[in-house]
Amino acid sequence: MKTTTQKTALIPKLYCTLFGHDYEVSRKVTYHVKEYTCRHCKRELTTNSNGNLIELTQKFREINSILEKIYTRKAMRLASNQGFNNSNLRIPA
Repeated sequence: MKTTTQKTALIPKLYCTLFGHDYEVSRKVTYHVKEYTCRHCKRELTTNSNGNLIELTQKFREINSILEKIYTRKAMRLASNQGFNNSNLRIPA
């Protein structure tokens, strides 16, 4: 497997060294798991099982994509069941 390395310019790297990273959400995996990217140096992070930010490696990319698929399928299933249950709900008189 090829690994890709990102070369960062000196100025953004220096900015992050002096002032700290400026992370923004780049992808919402689930309600509580997100991926973050620094606006200046393009460093990527994600949340782990404890809620701490960690470096986004290939392993965590795969975990996040599988988790996102499971999450969206469950949300779609719940939404379709919710609509089905509400339409057939009868209130006794």
